[in-house]
Amino acid sequence: MKSCITISLVEEARGGPFVFWDGLEDGCQRSAALGFDAVEVFPPSVEAVDKTKLNELLDQHQLRLAAVGTGAGWVKHGLTLTDANPEKRAEAISFVESIIALAGSFGASAIIGSMQGRWDATTDKDTALGYLRDALSSLGKTAAQHGAPLIYEPLNRYETNLCNTMADGVKLVTEAETDNVVLLADLFHMNIEEADLASAIRTGKDKIGHVHFVDSNRQPAGAGHMDFEPVVAALREIGYDGYLSAEAFPIPNSQAAAEMTIQTFQRLVR
Repeated sequence: MKSCITISLVEEARGGPFVFWDGLEDGCQRSAALGFDAVEVFPPSVEAVDKTKLNELLDQHQLRLAAVGTGAGWVKHGLTLTDANPEKRAEAISFVESIIALAGSFGASAIIGSMQGRWDATTDKDTALGYLRDALSSLGKTAAQHGAPLIYEPLNRYETNLCNTMADGVKLVTEAETDNVVLLADLFHMNIEEADLASAIRTGKDKIGHVHFVDSNRQPAGAGHMDFEPVVAALREIGYDGYLSAEAFPIPNSQAAAEMTIQTFQRLVR
């Protein structure tokens, strides 16, 4: 398993659960200095990322790009894959496709989390899940053309009412018309929704393609009450060898959050 940390470029989300907030250069420099293997980037759009500069920074600091988030599609642009309006759904698909292309040029995956949306009085649950399943089918095939899986993230009940557990996620991606969609096991969301985190990881098995390594309070790993040892043991049991990525609040500040994360990672994994 490899270490990873988040860099957000979305000003509208400042203060949210991302560790570094002051640009790619700052984030890459500090990540490398602490010994992280990779970064996970959340841009407002593909136009906000200078691919040449990012490639130079990754090479300079001997980092990998683990994944690129699509959350700004919802936070900044108000787009979801389950919008009742077909034109808005098409716009959401186009936004995710652009992120897939950006990520794929670095051998990385795009993540779909908040852009999955919700069901409501306008769109019932079965219909919304159908929209989401169709979107994952299409976008998974697009991601395959760029040589990387698409990552789908079940969220807790306060952020979506579609898929909240690993079992929900397994069912959804299994029903998609592609085998190129994997699950993101976010330990914060799982702490809310799962009765047993280690058991849920075993349920996800080989469908798990990415992990958000965060504590029970969405602070950096080591700052809450989560028991990580059974979680790491379960990840080893299923043969997971991907990233443990810190999607956490920068509490008390970005540097301290990053330091605590890498210390916890080294204690548990290395």
